[in-house]
Amino acid sequence: MKADAIKLDGAAAGSVDLDDAIFGLEPRADILHRVVRWQRARAQQGTHSTLGRSEVSYSTKKIYKQKGTGGARHGSKKAPIFRHGGIYKGPTPRSHEHDLTKKFRKLGLRHALSAKLAAGELVVIENADLAEAKTSVLAKQVGALGWKRALVIDGASVNENFARAASNIANLDVLPSMGANVYDILRSDTLVLTKAAVEALEARLK
Repeated sequence: MKADAIKLDGAAAGSVDLDDAIFGLEPRADILHRVVRWQRARAQQGTHSTLGRSEVSYSTKKIYKQKGTGGARHGSKKAPIFRHGGIYKGPTPRSHEHDLTKKFRKLGLRHALSAKLAAGELVVIENADLAEAKTSVLAKQVGALGWKRALVIDGASVNENFARAASNIANLDVLPSMGANVYDILRSDTLVLTKAAVEALEARLK
């Protein structure tokens, strides 16, 4: 299929061919959900931790005699039933990561790109180059194009001036083609691909 391309100033810049096997799929929510879960699990730090009975700092002396008190038998203040005692089966540092095959991850990326095109939220631009790293210039262009929360994906590398100018604009993210991922694509309101990005993604996902 063909898609119109524009320049950053809004002028027409011809058209680009989009591969139906990558941009023309029927988006499936279950596939996107699995890939996003995989991404977020990998990003989770897993540093949550509590102290168990053997780790809390407390006296090891028996708190009172075994018999004759009329109360229950206890031997340690470290027991979980006491205040400041250890936590029973509390969380410990661990990895939340789980496996997902490369083939499935590629499939998820294809579905994410197809979902953006189907929703009319995919824009193709000629390039993402700026002569100067001027945030004011880029912000004016982005405002004129009506991009609210946009993700710009470039080719193998990102133009240094463009990346520097975009870093000062809220809700405008820039990634090279190898950094394209399902989570960032889906959470953006507008997905902006350069012509170089289209070529790189098609080569990566075929």
